[in-house]
Amino acid sequence: MTNPEPKTADNFDPEKAENLEDIEKQFAVKVVQHMTTYWAILEKVRGSTLRLTKIDDEIYDHLKADFPEFDPAKVIDEDEMKSKTGKERWRKFLMAYEKKVDDYNYGTMVRNAPNSEYGQEETIFVPRMQFYAIEIARNRNGLNDWIYEQNHKEEGSKAT
Repeated sequence: MTNPEPKTADNFDPEKAENLEDIEKQFAVKVVQHMTTYWAILEKVRGSTLRLTKIDDEIYDHLKADFPEFDPAKVIDEDEMKSKTGKERWRKFLMAYEKKVDDYNYGTMVRNAPNSEYGQEETIFVPRMQFYAIEIARNRNGLNDWIYEQNHKEEGSKAT
């Protein structure tokens, strides 16, 4: 009886890979942790004063150059973003950060609009770098400050 060949990066076939439920659960936990951590930060710090990476300025300028039509105040059109053309444009954008931003392509959630909370209908699964670009633009434009203000308004009313 021969032993099957051990799986290595060289002979791994992603088309035949099993979806291991435990790995999927761990991945989902990481995504939710990132989402809740970011929301908790926005409750404590005005988004307009927050830096998400060491290169926020570069990311913001790059987003404006490559996506001049992007309006951070508007609802994201997920179908357009994930269309063939949209995917190609975003992929080119993301790859510029392959060696600059850790976990640049790690999956995470972004809200489809800056005036909504995270919810099943209000979130889009995106690569981490896309999240950074969108949220940096929202923060730069003060579009996430309402989260801080809402959180502190409630605290202020408790004190009176």
